[in-house]
Amino acid sequence: MFHPPFEAVEIPYEGTTLPGYFFRVDDSGKQRPTVITMTGMDGYQEETYFGVVAAALERGYNCLTYDGPGQGGVLRQREVPLRPGWEAVVIPVVDFAVGKPELDPDRMILIGRSFGGYLAPRAAAFEHRLAAVIADPGQFDEFDLAMARMPQEMREAIEQDDPKVDSFLEKMVQDDARRFFLAARMRAFGAKTLKELVLMQREYSLKGLAEKIKCPTLVCDNVGDAVAGGQGKELYEALRCPKDYVLFTSEEGAAGHCEGGGQVLFHSKVFDWLDKTLMEASPRAAVT
Repeated sequence: MFHPPFEAVEIPYEGTTLPGYFFRVDDSGKQRPTVITMTGMDGYQEETYFGVVAAALERGYNCLTYDGPGQGGVLRQREVPLRPGWEAVVIPVVDFAVGKPELDPDRMILIGRSFGGYLAPRAAAFEHRLAAVIADPGQFDEFDLAMARMPQEMREAIEQDDPKVDSFLEKMVQDDARRFFLAARMRAFGAKTLKELVLMQREYSLKGLAEKIKCPTLVCDNVGDAVAGGQGKELYEALRCPKDYVLFTSEEGAAGHCEGGGQVLFHSKVFDWLDKTLMEASPRAAVT
């Protein structure tokens, strides 16, 4: 089994640190393009090894992973919830990354999967040292997504702060599976009630921000993704940077959230795109 060289790191962040790992392709000390990635929601950064890191190392990319607010141990051990302005997290992560001698500062890539499909492009709207961004699946506005799952009557009631919303939302958690799902999200967002959780989604939006992303961006989407709600095309159309869009399908064996069982296909398309994008940006800086 391949055991890549890696080290546990502590990334300075607002008077404390974020736990991370820095994975290297080898011990040569050679500067290489580096993927920065994190989990989305419900997970830990260690899961990103299978979702991103192993494939990246095979293709010649170093990797820096971390848990941010609302993720992994930062949520479960420190009780620090998510924040909508993910640039406040990624900017210090990039500051840390450029201090690694094995990292090529001109070839830093940010990959966000699951809820990271919102977090990564949000950060890229402000952090312009990135050479490329991948969002899988691309997400555009979490409040719009939440409203799309509500009956029309409830949408209007939420907008008007009608008290009947509370009883409607309480009925949603009578089912054990749904109660578990929503309770986990309340904790991640730091919400005390379901209504507060719904209203918090207003802050998680790329409206007016997507057009600020400058680096090449790959937006992934999936015909069978019931979690992200198919907002990838919305994000893609709002971008003004060099961009590409890929739709994964059941015919490819890649239906479902984050391509389910189609990880090899996801990795192939993403790293083929990255190799091509970095080569076009700097022909002398091919990935090796």
